[in-house]
Amino acid sequence: MVKRKKSVKKKITKIKSKKKKFNWKVFLISFIIVIFVAYLGSIFTSQGTGSAWYQQIKPSITPPNFVFPIAWTILFVLIALALYFTWTNAKEDDKPRIVWIYGFNFIFNIVWSLLFFTLKNPLFAFIEIIAMEISIIFMLILSWRIDKKAAWMLVPYLLWVAFAAVLTGLAAFA
Repeated sequence: MVKRKKSVKKKITKIKSKKKKFNWKVFLISFIIVIFVAYLGSIFTSQGTGSAWYQQIKPSITPPNFVFPIAWTILFVLIALALYFTWTNAKEDDKPRIVWIYGFNFIFNIVWSLLFFTLKNPLFAFIEIIAMEISIIFMLILSWRIDKKAAWMLVPYLLWVAFAAVLTGLAAFA
C-alpha cells in the first residue's frame, strides 16, 4: 500500500513538472518581432494601395481594401502565437532551425511588399511569394513536429498567402 502511494505521488509530480509556466518574456518577444515585421511591410504597402498603378493592375477578384488590415492583423496574431508555442515547446537543438525558418519567412513577407508596391514589379513579387509560400510550408512542418496547435495556427497564413499568390500572379501575367 505504501509503495502504491509513492508511485501515485511520483506520477503526479511527473505530470506537474511537464506543465510549463507561461513565459511572458518569450511571448512579448514573439509579438514584438511579428509587429516589427508587420510595420516594415506596411511601410512599403501603404504608399502603393491607393496608387493609380495598383488600381490599374488590381485583379477583379481582389477583396476591398478594408479587408487586408483586418486579415493581416488576425494572421500576425496567429503567427506570433505559433512562434511562441513553437519556441517554448522546442528542444534546444531545434531553436536555431526555428530562427532560420521563421526568419526567412519574415524577410520574404517584407520583401514581397517592397517588390510589389514600392518597386511595382508584380513578376518578381510573384516569384518571391512562391518562395514565401514554401517558407510557410517549412514553418508548418517544423511547428507540427514541435507543437501541433502552433502548426494549425499557421494554416490560415498558408491559405491567405496562396490567395495572395493568385492575385499577384494575375497582376503579373495580365
